[in-house]
Amino acid sequence: MNYRRKKRKSNIQSIVIPILALIILLAIGSYALLGPTGILAWADYKSAITLRQQELITLEQERDALKNRVKLLEKDNVDPDLAGELMRRDLNVVAPDEVIIPLE
Repeated sequence: MNYRRKKRKSNIQSIVIPILALIILLAIGSYALLGPTGILAWADYKSAITLRQQELITLEQERDALKNRVKLLEKDNVDPDLAGELMRRDLNVVAPDEVIIPLE
C-alpha cells in the first residue's frame, strides 16, 4: 500500500510540476509580449519619441529667441528699438503724436 501512495504522489508531481513550469513560462512570455516594456509597446515608444523630438525642436527655437532677446537687453548695450517697444507695452508710454494700432 505504501508503494501505491508513493507511485500516485510521484505521478501527481510528474504532472503538476511541468504544468506549473508551463504556466510560469506563459506568464513570462505574455509579459514580454504585452507588458509595458514589451514588444508591442515599441511602436508606441517610437511614436512618442518622434513627438518628443518635434517638441524639443520647438522648445530649442523658443530658447534661442529668448537668448537673442536677453542679448538685446544687455546692460551695456541695449537695443533702442526693443527698449522703446518694451516701454510702450509695459509702461503705457506713448508720445502725443503717436497712433496705436493693435496687431492681434
